[in-house]
Amino acid sequence: MENNKKQQHFIINKPYGYLSQFVNNQTKRKNKKLLGELYDFPEGTMAIGRLDEDSEGLLLLTTDGKTSEFIRSKKVEKEYYVQLDGMINTEAVNKLKTGVEIGINGKKYLTKHCKTFILDPAPGFPERSKKIRDERHGPTSWVSITLTEGKFRQVRKMTAAVGFPTLRLIRVRIDQIHLYTMKIGEIIEVDSLIA
Repeated sequence: MENNKKQQHFIINKPYGYLSQFVNNQTKRKNKKLLGELYDFPEGTMAIGRLDEDSEGLLLLTTDGKTSEFIRSKKVEKEYYVQLDGMINTEAVNKLKTGVEIGINGKKYLTKHCKTFILDPAPGFPERSKKIRDERHGPTSWVSITLTEGKFRQVRKMTAAVGFPTLRLIRVRIDQIHLYTMKIGEIIEVDSLIA
């Protein structure tokens, strides 16, 4: 019998401190927070790409492997709002745009050209559940970085490479899907993830 089960797709605003997975395959720390704690997702649901535990924002989930493959491809833009340690300058922004050298699996990697600009004023996101730090440690600034690639911890490595470590990382857009005013931890089921 042919399986014509309807595929299901979800948009979530991943909170800080959650892993982008449903099963904890780590042996060291058993008390990890997983996506399944946020909602009763159908069997076979997978996260499309990852946001690491310390990152927040837009995460797409699907039961459809083809949709997942397309969204993870280099055809699809992913935009991040990044809070940085220090006041980033035009020189550093230009380096991010043209490509910086980062380490991936022990090898040097030059990042592809990307869109980057300073966000001024800073975006008005709600406070994170774990305080970032207080103002006594000096000023912070925000940038938007839009990539079509997604190496492991790439944005964090890129900002560190230009001298402005990432303090907070929030994915705000994947292709035409925006975080907009979704509350932290909010989940929306949609008919499709591809425009």
